[in-house]
Amino acid sequence: MANLKELRNRITSISSTMQITSAMKMVSAAKLKRAQDAIEQMRPFSSKLQDIIANVSATLDSSEGPYSQEREVKKLLIVPVTSNRGLCGGFNSGVVKEVNSLIEENKGAEVSLFTIGKKSIIAFKKTNRMVSEDIEIWNDLTFANASDIADQLMSEYLEGKWDKIVLVYNRFKNAATQVVTAEQFLPISSSDESTSDSSATGDYIYEPQKEEI
Repeated sequence: MANLKELRNRITSISSTMQITSAMKMVSAAKLKRAQDAIEQMRPFSSKLQDIIANVSATLDSSEGPYSQEREVKKLLIVPVTSNRGLCGGFNSGVVKEVNSLIEENKGAEVSLFTIGKKSIIAFKKTNRMVSEDIEIWNDLTFANASDIADQLMSEYLEGKWDKIVLVYNRFKNAATQVVTAEQFLPISSSDESTSDSSATGDYIYEPQKEEI
């Protein structure tokens, strides 16, 4: 049985550990708040920009808008976006489940995967569907690094390597809730509900040219 001195030392040690973990909790809460504010501030801009791009694409003919050309889906690329680490509930498993569901729905097509995040690599490495992977983006998440991946996907789509590209990711709702979302990346779709509203369509003055946009 521990004597009184040992008990006092343990109490002191536990108190010190509690102070450290409390400080870590405060730092994590501050980081989460900054990230949450950034997402909420970005969302209206992102949504409206997506509406405009869809409307512009709808006005292009097949020769002007290669990114909006609808093709028979023989080669489908799915891009699952997961984290590099676990211990986050259903954050990663929900994405994996949705990807498996999409694969099942598209049995008639050749389905390939561009995995982003270590957890998706682990989940699909035995399927022989992976054509590319990226885990480094989470080490330095910037617009430039994300653009590199987007540019690669766009180039491969133009080359005819893929007929359709779908992103599967967790859409942020609040700190406790993420909504698993399968979003068509290419071709650009103009059939969203947001574009069906007459107020969402209109004439635009283009700078630079419409095709370049």
